[in-house]
Amino acid sequence: MSHEKTDLASLPHTFSKPVHLAVIGGTGLYELPNLKPVARLTVSTPWGFPSAPITIAETQSGEAVAFLARHGPHHDLLPTDVPLRANIAALKKVGVKAIIAFSAVGSLQQEIRPRDFVVPTQIIDRTKGIRPSTFFEKGFVAHAMFGEPFDLKLNKIIADSIPTKGFLEAHDTDVEPILHTKQHTSNGEDLTVICMEGPQFSTRAESKMYRSWGGSVINMSVLPEAKLAREAEIAYQMICMSTDYDSWNESEEPVTVETVVGNLKANSSNALKVASKLIEVVSEDLRTGKLGLGSDLEGSMKYSVSTSPHGVKKELLEKMHFLFPGYWPIQ
Repeated sequence: MSHEKTDLASLPHTFSKPVHLAVIGGTGLYELPNLKPVARLTVSTPWGFPSAPITIAETQSGEAVAFLARHGPHHDLLPTDVPLRANIAALKKVGVKAIIAFSAVGSLQQEIRPRDFVVPTQIIDRTKGIRPSTFFEKGFVAHAMFGEPFDLKLNKIIADSIPTKGFLEAHDTDVEPILHTKQHTSNGEDLTVICMEGPQFSTRAESKMYRSWGGSVINMSVLPEAKLAREAEIAYQMICMSTDYDSWNESEEPVTVETVVGNLKANSSNALKVASKLIEVVSEDLRTGKLGLGSDLEGSMKYSVSTSPHGVKKELLEKMHFLFPGYWPIQ
């Protein structure tokens, strides 16, 4: 059964089984039509409602997966306007322990061609400080480690599960897309995603500067999504889908929406193929606990608070109990 054959509005609005894995779809990935949707949840959080209702689907083996469209079901949210705190809090509320996020990106390196996929390991922040990037606030201060912005175990699972070559399909072109990972295609060097504010694309000067910094790809979505997932103690990894060479490549015309859309269509079927494979593999790991995915994050925020218990406002504690019930007693 596919989403196209299912009236999502008629699905149950509750779901009682654990949902440990979530897929966040970016530009070009708005649903998982190869899975059977079984529920559609509207989750209210202290930070508002998420971008869209959360669709719960089941694999053939009966594993539950949550899907959330980052930019809304009709892509009506600018990157800056995505309610990321509500998105991550809602996924946490339904029990999610690991997130695989997809995003369209521009390539900053010649070897990362349009339609290639990239599994980054590092981030450089070029947003403008106007996106709320933490669940904590004045009166309740905490700090999360972010030296490794993506989950190393989840990164390895993806690299080990998806072949570098021969998995992604070439569509209307003779050039076979490849999957770039630190382990297999970058000589052990980090693959770095630059996160810019947008919604405009880079100038040529900016694009060249990002290349000089060692940037691999550029998007508008990885932050603060990755930071909030870390605070929520959820294992997080983004998979980047290259659509263009940004504007650094003077042998190419500066990036246009038309170029992006054309490659997005080609990337969509490969994104579904990658998601299907990873849902199977990651769900199995979460069920068996083989690699302990997410376990090293459990409890990490409990002792990260700097504010004295006597200085924390009750209303702030109540908000944080939405994410971490029982961590800090409400006086």
